[in-house]
Amino acid sequence: MPEKKNKDAVQKRLARLEGQIRGIARMVEQDRYCVDVLMQTAAVRSALKAVERLLIEDHANTCMEGAILSGDPDEQRAKFREMVALLEKARE
Repeated sequence: MPEKKNKDAVQKRLARLEGQIRGIARMVEQDRYCVDVLMQTAAVRSALKAVERLLIEDHANTCMEGAILSGDPDEQRAKFREMVALLEKARE
């Protein structure tokens, strides 16, 4: 399978998200203002959506492309169904 071009970017973003989550936990522990905490949770949701976009891009460029190049209609259909399901989940 080809190298996923976004792997490093995904790992860096996830590490940053991990830090943001710890920061939110500290804010709750310190009884910080609710709106400030909610602003941080909104930032985390946005950052996580960016990670999802990178992962979907990699899936399309590696897994789906591999299925297309394989010429196997069953594999192509399976990868297409996976992508549709992923996109539906990402919209939720």
